[in-house]
Amino acid sequence: MAEPWNRVNIPFPSAVCSVRLPFSSTTDATVKALMMISQNVLKLIRSQILQTEIRVLYELLYILKNSLRGNKTYKGLKLVEQCINRLKLMKLDVAVQDLTELCPNKIQRVLSIRSGKGDVPSQPFLEWLCLKVLGGAQLLSCTLDRCSTAFVFSKQQMKWGEFVILNLVITSMLSRLWVIFRGILASLSTLYPHLLDLHREVASAKPMAFLTESSLPTDITQFLGYTDAFILSKLSAHLPCCKEKDKKQRDKVSFKVKNQGGTGKVREDLGVAIERGRALDADLKPFLRAVRNLTKVCEPRR
Repeated sequence: MAEPWNRVNIPFPSAVCSVRLPFSSTTDATVKALMMISQNVLKLIRSQILQTEIRVLYELLYILKNSLRGNKTYKGLKLVEQCINRLKLMKLDVAVQDLTELCPNKIQRVLSIRSGKGDVPSQPFLEWLCLKVLGGAQLLSCTLDRCSTAFVFSKQQMKWGEFVILNLVITSMLSRLWVIFRGILASLSTLYPHLLDLHREVASAKPMAFLTESSLPTDITQFLGYTDAFILSKLSAHLPCCKEKDKKQRDKVSFKVKNQGGTGKVREDLGVAIERGRALDADLKPFLRAVRNLTKVCEPRR
């Protein structure tokens, strides 16, 4: 039997979606963090950039349907399309939107802390949403793999000189899709622990178990596998704290470098030889002076 999260349509629990339980400052912090991350997930899933890239993929597949039906790159694009269509059928954005509507807003949280009780999503709803997040993360992982495979096929054709302009468009599109889906996967991996935190608190106050035959994994990175865990850990290097550290290092280096005001021309090959101006970052006078002295010493005496 397939795992409960490995389904397109996970049956919604026939139970109440929200419950009233003791509301403390800890619950307020958990709900606040959950709301913030949910908004980020919705922004990524519903972004216009992602929708544009998906439309480009559909147009390419429609145009190349008859001419490149047996091509490996075309088959790789069809697999990417299958994953995207499955993601749409999951309606993950609708489930996250329901979560944001069930969670209390800022004013409701303040009133709940004063009264000591507040409405939060119920345990069956949280477990159902956790299954949605796990299934979406697993499907996004498969989408990343298929984007990489199609990228490799297209790159091989470019290396062989076949359909260069077409494969340039395909590789660019696949690169952008891979980056966007990686961002969605990272946001889901950040959302899942906060869902578990709220789930534990709700389950201890008002238990209504929806998953009786299986349990939720504690770590989504171990659930996905080593490759995706490596991608997510590599993505953590681009967090704001790491960016600030790199910015300080770049500012320190740029402070030491002085522009001496020299200009020159350099030729570059970008398909067509062009010339551009460049500034000399070092003073060449000491070097030229040393060369001049060396030539004087090496001159033969008459």
